Amino acid sequence: MPDAVVIGAGPNGLVAANLLVDAGWSVEVLEAQNEPGGAARSDRGVHADYVSDLFSAFYPLAAASPVLAGLDLAAEGLRWSHAPRVLAHPLPDGRCAVLERRVEDTCAALERFAAADGHAWEALYRTWRRVEADLLRALFTPFPPVRAGLRLAARLGGPEGLRLARSLSLPVRRLGEEEFEGEGGRLLLAGNALHADLAPEAAGSGGFGWLMSMLGQSHGFPVPVGGAEALTAALVSRLRSRGGVLRCGQRVTSVVIRGGTAVGVETAGGERVDARRAVLADTSAPALYRELVGEEHLPSRLLRDLDRFQWDFATFKVDWALTGPVPWAAPGAVGAGTVHLSDGVDGLTRFAAQLARELVPDEPFVLFGQMTTADPSRSPAGTESAWAYTHLPQHVTADAGPDGITGRWDPREREVMADRVENQVERFAPGFRSLIAARRVLAPPTLQAMDENLHGGAVNNGTTALHQQTVFRPTPGTGRPETPVKHLYLASAAAHPGGGVHGAPGANAARAALCPRALRAALHRAQRM
Repeated sequence: MPDAVVIGAGPNGLVAANLLVDAGWSVEVLEAQNEPGGAARSDRGVHADYVSDLFSAFYPLAAASPVLAGLDLAAEGLRWSHAPRVLAHPLPDGRCAVLERRVEDTCAALERFAAADGHAWEALYRTWRRVEADLLRALFTPFPPVRAGLRLAARLGGPEGLRLARSLSLPVRRLGEEEFEGEGGRLLLAGNALHADLAPEAAGSGGFGWLMSMLGQSHGFPVPVGGAEALTAALVSRLRSRGGVLRCGQRVTSVVIRGGTAVGVETAGGERVDARRAVLADTSAPALYRELVGEEHLPSRLLRDLDRFQWDFATFKVDWALTGPVPWAAPGAVGAGTVHLSDGVDGLTRFAAQLARELVPDEPFVLFGQMTTADPSRSPAGTESAWAYTHLPQHVTADAGPDGITGRWDPREREVMADRVENQVERFAPGFRSLIAARRVLAPPTLQAMDENLHGGAVNNGTTALHQQTVFRPTPGTGRPETPVKHLYLASAAAHPGGGVHGAPGANAARAALCPRALRAALHRAQRM
């Protein structure tokens, strides 16, 4: 009988398992899919000569994460690679906002939009460097982040800290307008905010756009050499070398509860796996509470709160094997690992408004990845392994375009939407479609079938909006991984601090399981209130 059972072998589940074995616990990880990794996997399914990441691809939060740094995954063979440029946002007129590896080069690129904007970016970056270490500790530790919060308060002081807090609470459109005279800096902030489900006018989108932009400036948007699966392979290798057990193809169907305490799990095959000390769930919050635990073990208030739980946007993804480099009309997009495609901030607002009305966007905002540019091992020299994704509403009411997409995502709708994404790329890179040797279409139901945590293609395990962050994540409570069931912990991106492959939710759950018994009991009781 292991000390702990971990449900799910995504990055958070594997991080939790590694920290528990480091503490001397015996751990068994059960994964429903036939391979580990969750949303950090890659394959050669598009073309035998091309490595394609199935889900996540660029990892600024992983590069910055003190959790992953503490695991020393380099010792397990993990290596990182960077594109020559971090990110680009071209415009139809040929101008291009570029986030370069060096801050001096980013400033010079922004000065082409407005002379003062290089200094504005440098000022934002100076603030970031002052708060970076303590802010990341605050983000990646259990809530509330007392020590890191006190250090941040001491470092910034009262008025300066209040001004920063105000800036980070702003909608990203407003933040961009306050900080930059030209469109370049505004594009970088707003495009990064829409990596999540935050519209340019959403409160707090400025903070997320600033965070992602500054992470890109300080850490880049690196990729694992050889594919996203290399990150998973390093976590699995570390776990097994320390005695942890991983079993794939083992779908957990219920958490076994006795006297209000989690004592193990049952699998679809009828096997019961008991746990001496804890069960940790790298699953969505609705799946854990409604499917694995059951309403009879939960307080009625939590069940009512779950009715208000909000998923983030659905995702539609296309992978390509390209016979040559992407022919960008804007030279600034050449060499960028990530490229944002929209008609400026107004185009992002129009896109987000269509999503808010549950319409399939007619001109989708496209996030485009040039993986061979970032890691030459991904495809033969002179070619490009590429992907793009766009957001969609979780529930489609109508199509803003001419194709009558209903959200059934049958073969016709998948191909039509993929063509729509390709047409958007073609606008900014004439001749792109002539380079396609093969493509793969991953519609929202496909993504969910490959990783059940990606409900309807939601990649963040719940909205990033302020009303479902910190003490509101996944429902109003303590913002911690403890659940109303003793010895059961939520270890997924559904818990604080949310999505991004950084391992913090898994680490927080492991630390909670390891904390003194009296404190554990008090925190579980708090979740029942």
